[in-house]
Amino acid sequence: MTNAPRPARPPPPPLDEAALRELALHYAARFATTQARLRRYLARKLKERGWAGSAPPDVTALIDRLAELRYVDDAAYAGMKARAMAARGLGPRRVAAQLAADGVDADDRGDAPDADAALAVAIAFARRKRLGPFGPAPADRAARQKQLAAMLRAGHGMAVARRVLAAVSVEALDDADQYSS
Repeated sequence: MTNAPRPARPPPPPLDEAALRELALHYAARFATTQARLRRYLARKLKERGWAGSAPPDVTALIDRLAELRYVDDAAYAGMKARAMAARGLGPRRVAAQLAADGVDADDRGDAPDADAALAVAIAFARRKRLGPFGPAPADRAARQKQLAAMLRAGHGMAVARRVLAAVSVEALDDADQYSS
């Protein structure tokens, strides 16, 4: 067996209208996406492969058509992504930042969770990361600051993070969570 180098693959042919439509459909079928993410993907593919048509590609019309057919739905994507991130214990600020980065308009992001839901998500995060009453007591002020910083990086508000971290026991936090609902 020889280690001869493989011959280089020929570059893929430039995109035409049908190939661009197929790429867009394939991407929308494989991934939950937003219009902005699909636009970035198609722009990257056009840059990589080039365009074979005489007129410039109408990417906006293609994306609008896919949105009209509901293959790409920013509001549905925002709801799905927000629920998934909340299940991981990430707070509303982190969720909003991610949705903005994904190109979801403020109108499609939905409402911010109420105080009870934000507290429940923060408790779930603290439980998963073993912070506050769910882990060993912090030895010094620096350790408490690290725990607070972790809660803030996860997108929880200062008041909620302090409330969770200040709980003296899991039972006290669970009781407070039950009565706030």
